[in-house]
Amino acid sequence: MDEPTPVPPLRPMGLDLPLGTTPGDVRRRMEAMERLLERSLVIPGTSTGIGLDAVVGLVPVIGDAIAAALGAYILWEARNLGMSKWKLWRMAGNIAFDAAVGAVPVAGDLFDFAFRSNTRNLKIVRAHLDRHHPETRVIEG
Repeated sequence: MDEPTPVPPLRPMGLDLPLGTTPGDVRRRMEAMERLLERSLVIPGTSTGIGLDAVVGLVPVIGDAIAAALGAYILWEARNLGMSKWKLWRMAGNIAFDAAVGAVPVAGDLFDFAFRSNTRNLKIVRAHLDRHHPETRVIEG
């Protein structure tokens, strides 16, 4: 019988994203999503990064709903890692707060640049992974 061919990793935007369910694979996918949502673009003339969350949030009402749905991906992956309900609720609160305040015209758009809910949520997940799966730890430079 023929052996199954291995599934190649995803390569959007030049990233090598693994499809596995190991904590290390999940961590890399979550970090890529956070990078896309919070700091994938650099404002010309500055070193300030913005992401899809802030850009999509400029579209009234529906933009913040889309940004919240994209942010929920990190929450879903965190749930699959077996994180505690307290941490999951805290992450959901970050997403809901970002979406609610982001829905306010003009002030909400400025808020999206400052309150990076996906970065906050990734920090919660990294702390969990560093404690429970230290082999996934990456030295950041």
